[in-house]
Amino acid sequence: MDQIGEKILHELSRDGRLTNLQLADRVGLSPSATSRRVAELERSGVIAGYRAVIDRAKLGYGFLAYITVGLSVHTKRSQESFERAVSGVPEVIECHNVTGTFEYLLRVEARDLADYKRFHTDVLGTLPNVNSLTSYIVMGSPKDTRA
Repeated sequence: MDQIGEKILHELSRDGRLTNLQLADRVGLSPSATSRRVAELERSGVIAGYRAVIDRAKLGYGFLAYITVGLSVHTKRSQESFERAVSGVPEVIECHNVTGTFEYLLRVEARDLADYKRFHTDVLGTLPNVNSLTSYIVMGSPKDTRA
């Protein structure tokens, strides 16, 4: 990856809706060269896609928490079962299988504390093989590159 490629990625990660002309101007290439570079980044999978960034707080989801999940059974079947269960849960925005003293780190969004408690008790608390849950309530996010 050269400097121009890095500039293209930087600009598109900041604003994926830039026109090719705007992007070309920002990275110092001709529009045709910029278009070829972007097409190659897309073809090679470096640019995996484009999406809208949603302000979930404006939709009423102002409560954010990270939850560590420990499983009581440490088998492939147990992990696959847990992953299938949380994949269909709308409150779970991200699910990461991690190393350490627990198996999963979840990013969860809810409307408020009462909604979170319902999710914690009625959803996570009913999943098989869930042995431990530890919640970390987000009070602020001074740096979040997803927004």
